[in-house]
Amino acid sequence: MASYDFRTQRLFLDTPLAIGTRIALERAQANYLLNVLRLGEGAEILVFNGRDGEWRARISVEGRKSGSLLTLQQTRPQSPAPELVYLFAPLKHARLDYMAQKAVEMGAGRLQPVLTRRTQANRVNLDRMRANAIEAAEQCGILALPDVLPETRLGDAIAALPDETVLVFCDEDAPIADPVAALQAAPAGSLAVLIGPEGGFDPQERALLLERANTVRLALGPRILRADTAAVAALTLVQAVRGDWIG
Repeated sequence: MASYDFRTQRLFLDTPLAIGTRIALERAQANYLLNVLRLGEGAEILVFNGRDGEWRARISVEGRKSGSLLTLQQTRPQSPAPELVYLFAPLKHARLDYMAQKAVEMGAGRLQPVLTRRTQANRVNLDRMRANAIEAAEQCGILALPDVLPETRLGDAIAALPDETVLVFCDEDAPIADPVAALQAAPAGSLAVLIGPEGGFDPQERALLLERANTVRLALGPRILRADTAAVAALTLVQAVRGDWIG
């Protein structure tokens, strides 16, 4: 990432990309590029679709709020989607937006809302969550967009995980106070991180989680964290100890 182009604007396009592709901009996209960013004829941006890698494209202005792009060359090949699964109890809008963006930035390859007995919000706007995932990907040079799944009950989400997946969930009652030691002692395998509601898991839910093999409980220190803060802390720990931060 040291050689990454941080200066050029990136734009997600839900269309196939290849050399010499001419792409008509949607009205909102054209307005953003031409009027908000004030990019003109011949300006170049980076585009991606989550499937065909990243491409440099040139703007053609066709009106005050209309234009097109011509793809010139591929700047980065497509990378595979991360295996990390992020499961979370939904929050209210603004904090859920923040949490979804940070999960994508931290390398989550799947966003799975789960409904618990103490969940604050039982409905999730999936279009809004996808928009937040795209915004995070645009701003942070991410090529592979995460899967955004509809909300499901906690028990169903846990049952759907492959047996070999290591499930990491935050629990203030975890017997090992050192979260790094807990992660290092966990078996090998792909990872899923679960963040519960701010009211915590109830006893039956905790028992359900602990019945599952390949489950790790993490304590996140002596302070009480809000759910969105706990999400960033847990994902940071997982990526630093067991994830792609260590190559």
